[in-house]
Amino acid sequence: MAKSAAYKKRAHQLRNTGKDVSTFRSDVDFSTHVRMTKTKKEKLQQYQNKYKKHFQQGLRPDGNAFYIA
Repeated sequence: MAKSAAYKKRAHQLRNTGKDVSTFRSDVDFSTHVRMTKTKKEKLQQYQNKYKKHFQQGLRPDGNAFYIA
């Protein structure tokens, strides 16, 4: 398998200066991304607002958005 350019640069620096730059990488043991599941209220609101409310409930008595005049 071919070596990447970054791998070659790290190996070159290790050979010449003796510094292993991979040891300077910060290892984070926890996720900094906040993961939250949606609440029931948020799910219902998303479902209601889906497709920009093309068919709004209650616009006509039978719930039909289209009507023939």
